[in-house]
Amino acid sequence: MYGWMGRILRINLSEEKISVEPLKEKLAKEFLGGNGLAAKILWDEVGRGVDPLSPENKLIFASGPLSGTLWPASGRLHVVAKGPLSDAWGEGNAGGGFAPYMKFAGFDAIIIEGCAKKPVYLYVDDGEAELRDASHLWGKDVWETETLLRKELNQDVHTAIIGPAGENMVRMAAIMIDRNNAVSRSGLGCVMGSKKLKAIAVYGSKSIRLHNKYKFYELAVAAHKRMLNHQFAGDVIMYGTTILVDLMNKIARYPTKNFQSGYFEDYEKLSARILKENYRAGEVACFGCPYRCKKWHIVKSGKYACDGGHGLEYETLNAYGGRIGNNDVEAIIYANQLTNRLGMDTDNVGGVIGFMTELFEKGIIDEKFTGGIRFKWGDPELLVKMIKMIAYREGIGKLLAEGTHRVAQKIGGEALKYDMTVKGVDIPAQDGRAQKSMGLSHAVANRGADHLTSAEFLSEVGWPDAIIERFDDLAKKIYGRSIMPEGADRLDPKFKPLMVVESENFAAVADSLVVC
Repeated sequence: MYGWMGRILRINLSEEKISVEPLKEKLAKEFLGGNGLAAKILWDEVGRGVDPLSPENKLIFASGPLSGTLWPASGRLHVVAKGPLSDAWGEGNAGGGFAPYMKFAGFDAIIIEGCAKKPVYLYVDDGEAELRDASHLWGKDVWETETLLRKELNQDVHTAIIGPAGENMVRMAAIMIDRNNAVSRSGLGCVMGSKKLKAIAVYGSKSIRLHNKYKFYELAVAAHKRMLNHQFAGDVIMYGTTILVDLMNKIARYPTKNFQSGYFEDYEKLSARILKENYRAGEVACFGCPYRCKKWHIVKSGKYACDGGHGLEYETLNAYGGRIGNNDVEAIIYANQLTNRLGMDTDNVGGVIGFMTELFEKGIIDEKFTGGIRFKWGDPELLVKMIKMIAYREGIGKLLAEGTHRVAQKIGGEALKYDMTVKGVDIPAQDGRAQKSMGLSHAVANRGADHLTSAEFLSEVGWPDAIIERFDDLAKKIYGRSIMPEGADRLDPKFKPLMVVESENFAAVADSLVVC
């Protein structure tokens, strides 16, 4: 097959057994790869009643037919399992270089099943795979673990690692790819921790067969140029997703104080301009991407001095900003790198802190319930403290590590009104009241509240009439009818179900190819 390595690596941790299976051509053609391929495997092999944290659950790392090629924005990895937050479908997607190098190592996907008797890590190198003891890595954070693995194995390995949060089976734990890229939202780091799998390291030098490599190269170069000439390319390259702080506040779509409003008065203190002028240290691109949207930030002095690493995204600037009433951007940079090192999802962490703060504000809980901790809006020290307590399940952090929805169920009564989750997953940094299609997307997304896998962008921020006319020509081809001007009106519900369905289908294909 072209575009594929033709092999799937299966690891049974309970039996310490490693096997290789062929990727069947029919499976690849019908399900493409990535999300589609992993979904098919999960559907066939994991039963409905399986506990997400049991050995019977399976964790599937999948690439796509474009992974490892010159196609732009094809450096993504898709990971699937039954999720511990929703007790249902769980998925995550991350950039970096893991997926391409998994293919260079000779495998299109890795299936993890069972549970190890002691902490282990998996090393995959040019067609060979080996389980190794990870006792010396257990308890270390993500960055420390990556440094040690590179010393032990190869400075050029690409890694998927869990931090202490995953080891402690925090339900919002993430799998960190190449240090700062998070497979998050569904708690798949918790699943990896339940299997006592600390890390996967991959490296390889195999080539990917293409049907016509010269024609593919020609098309890939054209796609790169098209991306760079796109009307939004300049802003994305200059600021990454941090530019959304300004845009979302202007349309009241920036969740503030646990969704009490969609506008944060101090948003300018967290703006893309402030970050670029005062904290920008560099920028990083995922494998094969021309955009370099991941910005590197450093706080040079003060109590939050740190090398923040790359990847401070809009979602975190909300989760650790307006969501909890915090305007201290240096604390957010520090908290972001701390969360990455401990291996958690910032949306869910910020969500549960915001939830607890609103309950405290309304007198539903008190210091007796929280173990002496006062939850209040705009407290950066509380943010840093709670990140650590949740990751290590210390004090009230033991309860909060279960996620907002389970905490709400535990408290009961009035607390249930302030549970801002869908299917057990915290609503991300997009207030659906400011965009009807986004609200619908949160409600119907497979993995729980989601701004990516079913979101439509046509009605997001408002467009000039000339662009709307151009969109309408495209819409007529897709839907067979005009959907303008209502389709471009974010507050008009007309046509939004139609648009969300189309967006879900589009995202399913993109996540199966796997592209950004």
